[in-house]
Amino acid sequence: MELLFLLSSFLVVALPGLLIRHVGVIEFVSLTASVIALVESFVIAFKVSSVGTYAPMSFFFVDALGAIVMLIIACVGLAVTIYSVRYLRQETLKDIIGFTRVRQYFVLLNLFFAAMFFAATANSPVFTWIFIEATTLATAFLISFYNKSSSIEAAWKYLIINSVGLFLGFFGTLLYFTSLSPIGAEGLVGWRSLVANAIYLDPLVAKIAFIFVLIGYGTKVGLAPMHTWLPDAHSKAPAPISALLSGVLLNVAFATVLRFKVMTDLVAGHAFSQNLLIIFGVISILIASLIILVQKNYKRLLAYSSIENMGIIVLGFGFGGLGAMSALLHMIYHALLKSALFLSAGTIFLKYSSTKIARIKGLLTALPVTSVLFFAGFFAITGMPPFGIFLTKVFILSSGMKTHPMVAGVVMFLMAIVFIGFFNHVTSMVFGKKPSEVKKCEEDIWLVIPPFGLIALALFLSFHLPLFLTTLLNDVVAHY
Repeated sequence: MELLFLLSSFLVVALPGLLIRHVGVIEFVSLTASVIALVESFVIAFKVSSVGTYAPMSFFFVDALGAIVMLIIACVGLAVTIYSVRYLRQETLKDIIGFTRVRQYFVLLNLFFAAMFFAATANSPVFTWIFIEATTLATAFLISFYNKSSSIEAAWKYLIINSVGLFLGFFGTLLYFTSLSPIGAEGLVGWRSLVANAIYLDPLVAKIAFIFVLIGYGTKVGLAPMHTWLPDAHSKAPAPISALLSGVLLNVAFATVLRFKVMTDLVAGHAFSQNLLIIFGVISILIASLIILVQKNYKRLLAYSSIENMGIIVLGFGFGGLGAMSALLHMIYHALLKSALFLSAGTIFLKYSSTKIARIKGLLTALPVTSVLFFAGFFAITGMPPFGIFLTKVFILSSGMKTHPMVAGVVMFLMAIVFIGFFNHVTSMVFGKKPSEVKKCEEDIWLVIPPFGLIALALFLSFHLPLFLTTLLNDVVAHY
């Protein structure tokens, strides 16, 4: 019962965490839970790759897509937890936060992890919706963590927009349940039973349902034009939380969209869902590229980069074929690299006490290791070799050239704009003269190891995919 052990570890840590009075104990149990989650996620992924599915009880169901999402949550989650320990210690030393805030942070962090794992493994679309909504509640308090007017405003914006979006997604979910009437269903209605009954779903109802689902869960994915919460939330939340929001939560929501896409394709054909994904993908890339060009805040810069990359992922599944496989790989690479970039951004904030690009100069002098990681992350996320995103972008565009050449050409141009804008901002931060008030001192190794590990893992996976991961990827593409 690996999955139950994994999920209970976060709940066991989170709930008594309110009673623990020692920071070291809270940090230790949180790290332990993250290590357990990583180990158990790999165990489950190996089982799924060899057997096909993993369902320890009727409430849970893990297929290849769920296993990949679990691995993303676990890998990024461990890096974020390690980073959070030292990051919060630094903020405590600066009297930015106190013990109560640190305890609140780790309790909400572990509840956030639990909600994401539940959402990725729930057998029922209703419970998936409940747990994705639970991530909204947990992260709303983390976004307003610093209790400033701007962060509270961002949290309310995040809460309202995502709740409305998820309500629309729930309405779409209920429309899919109309397919159950010919056979009926007793007990828990799972993803597999909905797929089995999809042939009884009216094609028009399926199309309407998918539109609601795509708009609803697409809000959580950060697709334009439902993206307006994302830059504010990412820029105001603590850096480790921004890493999870951008690198992990967006993928959990998109995986849910893909599950509904299967049912829609069975009834209405592939063209309908693919055309919608292409439209939302292009709009997301367009809006993100234009704003990246003139962005003045480096955390918001990374947030708009997430919108662009989620647009690319959606576009890949819209093109289908090789594009779908490349989009799935892109999702993994983006999760690792964007999380590393946000963690590096957190170290920059600790040093400069500002998120304004104009105020960050001489980063190479002040934080040499972090600046190299940040620069490497920029090259990787914008699709420069030798990182895997270079190939995923090439293959997605190649797939698009066969069926939608005009769209692929426009997207290629927009990607160039993103690179130019990103390059301009990052070089202005890394080079130049360091401000006199910023003191040069030895970097904290525990603020460097997590982003370095994520970038190194992304680089490793760019050259070599383990056999079990290749099997999972092929299963996802074949099914979704």
